[in-house]
Amino acid sequence: MKNFNSLCFFMFLSGAWLLSACQKKEKEKTQTPDLISSYLDTTVAPGNDFFQYANGTWLKKHPIPASESNWSIGKEVQNEIYARLRRISETASFSEGNPGSNEQKIGDFYHSGLDTVTIENQGITPLKPELDRIAALKSNAEIPTVVARLQTIGVNALIGPFVEQDAKNSEQMALYLYQSGLGLPNRDYYFNKDNRTQNIRREYGKHLTKMFTLLGQNEGTAKKNSERVLRLETALAKASRKLEDLRDPYANYHKMAVTEVNKLTPGIDWQNWLSQMQVQKLDSIIVGQPEFYRTVGQLLKTTPLPDWQAYLQWQLVHAFAEQLPKAFDDEHFRFYGNVMQGRKLQRARWKRVLDEEENAMGEVLGKLFVADYFSPATKKRYETMVDNVVAAFREHIQQLDWMTPPTKEKALAKLNKITKKVGYPNKWKDFSDLKIDRSSYVQNVMRANEWWYRYHLNKLGKPVDRNEWSMTPQTYNAYYNPSNNEIVLPAAIFAIPGIRDEDSDDAIIYGYAGASTIGHELTHGFDDQGSQFDAQGNLKNWWAPKDQTLFKKKVNEIVKQFNDYVVLDSLHVNGKATAGENIADLGGIVIALDAFKKTEQYKKDEKIGGLTPIQRYFLGYALGWQGHQRDERLAQQILTDVHSPAKLRVNGPMSDVPEFYQAFNVKPGQKLYRPDSLRVKIW
Repeated sequence: MKNFNSLCFFMFLSGAWLLSACQKKEKEKTQTPDLISSYLDTTVAPGNDFFQYANGTWLKKHPIPASESNWSIGKEVQNEIYARLRRISETASFSEGNPGSNEQKIGDFYHSGLDTVTIENQGITPLKPELDRIAALKSNAEIPTVVARLQTIGVNALIGPFVEQDAKNSEQMALYLYQSGLGLPNRDYYFNKDNRTQNIRREYGKHLTKMFTLLGQNEGTAKKNSERVLRLETALAKASRKLEDLRDPYANYHKMAVTEVNKLTPGIDWQNWLSQMQVQKLDSIIVGQPEFYRTVGQLLKTTPLPDWQAYLQWQLVHAFAEQLPKAFDDEHFRFYGNVMQGRKLQRARWKRVLDEEENAMGEVLGKLFVADYFSPATKKRYETMVDNVVAAFREHIQQLDWMTPPTKEKALAKLNKITKKVGYPNKWKDFSDLKIDRSSYVQNVMRANEWWYRYHLNKLGKPVDRNEWSMTPQTYNAYYNPSNNEIVLPAAIFAIPGIRDEDSDDAIIYGYAGASTIGHELTHGFDDQGSQFDAQGNLKNWWAPKDQTLFKKKVNEIVKQFNDYVVLDSLHVNGKATAGENIADLGGIVIALDAFKKTEQYKKDEKIGGLTPIQRYFLGYALGWQGHQRDERLAQQILTDVHSPAKLRVNGPMSDVPEFYQAFNVKPGQKLYRPDSLRVKIW
């Protein structure tokens, strides 16, 4: 996944005098406006920091707003999308759409989110039925019943069930159980001893206490319940796997009969628990992390009931804090927005309501969005580009010097079978049975969560729908799905703020979309994870032993390269956790570059804005990661994200590409220079 976070969803030559040494003296072609050349910081040498050279002027002119933890080209695109979706939602809220129509649902959802008077008057009343269930618990044996109910309304307490294709049989849908249930981003936040993380833990305790007081508890009770939650979550965190360990598909695949899961967690009747979660007639479950569920079983026996009640209360209020009265919303922001990410102010409420609307029924908005903002000509341009990048990837595989012919044949078979989805789905989801009204914002969100819960659960036992999209057209992101062997490229990912698509030259587009998105997602099918799935989308080894050994050696080279990068004061990039994204970045650049070399613009070699086509290609790639973030956000990314910081997603792979050295006259002694022996070459 490209990722511009979240999704999925940031960023990295000598001055102009140096560039002239590697540029041909040819007639210049002009373009107005030329965003690429206007963003350059020519005080920075390309070979020292290409990211800063490419984006420095933009960064100076676009400081991070107080309401944001980062600002980037993705945020600029998102702002344009927000404006369009706001118009759609406001128009719907002021009209009287037919009951049950999409227009009525959009309008009522948007109105309920902005109706802060009703939200304040209702207080925590919308949560009362769930709080009463928790308070009524008489023994630990009843806890699974309440957990089951909370799962259906979108509260990921204790366990992490989800429905997805069986990794080893992509024609069937399966129920997975993954580690879950933490209030902090992942296990490392409960154990790391650096000052930054220890301060977050202290603030987390204060946050828990405050949320309990807002629920009506006195200070002493709230503090005691805060300690209970932290103790229980720490036990769950201890049994959880590290970020990099979650990326091994074999190690996180344990298919068991329901009776086997019962043995894993003595005392838990999983058939009964699944029935309470509305799962019927299920023979097997795929358990991601058995040791986590073994711990869950033990904790349900040994942890006192008051601890569980405090934990479940917390998980409930945490899940809906942003839809509750201002005091809850503000405290949620103080910890997760300010302490965790360094944001100074809340984002505008209408934007946050649109985010919830996107989560609730994004395809309803998407259908209206593409009708107005994604023309057939634009769709055709990118479908053609996808075909061109695939053709270039095919040539790369054929020319590999480290892969034997039998494995090449299987790699080509997989590439040729990749499904390419561009712009928007051919079939839209049907939300006709989703109830939305103006009575309660929290309940609208709950009902939407329940709709999605049932929607995914209903896939069990049915044929796999390979036409489905897991992102909406207005999402500035993209993904590769290994089980479907598909790349999905939403309409919004191709947008460049401030310039129409038809005014963007191929060099920019092949770098911006061809490399950082299309080539990137294609390469995910052949990164350290995706390469373990075959052409049919099954977790199955298709490699000759010799080729697999050589591939792993190359992966280890890129792991080492990124392990050596340090950000902030002493934080190292996790090369193993980020390996897949780093492989996809490098693959995307070199593959789309060869596709670009077949265009008329490259062959003519005419300058635009003083830049050659190949320079514009690399700068177009850097444009895709244009942005910066607060230190708090960057520290969180290092611990929780499988994507490297954006600056290194530019500077890192560029230092491995020979054409980059030629285009910008990169010499030994410059910071990005790597000798041939250290340059990583995979695909």
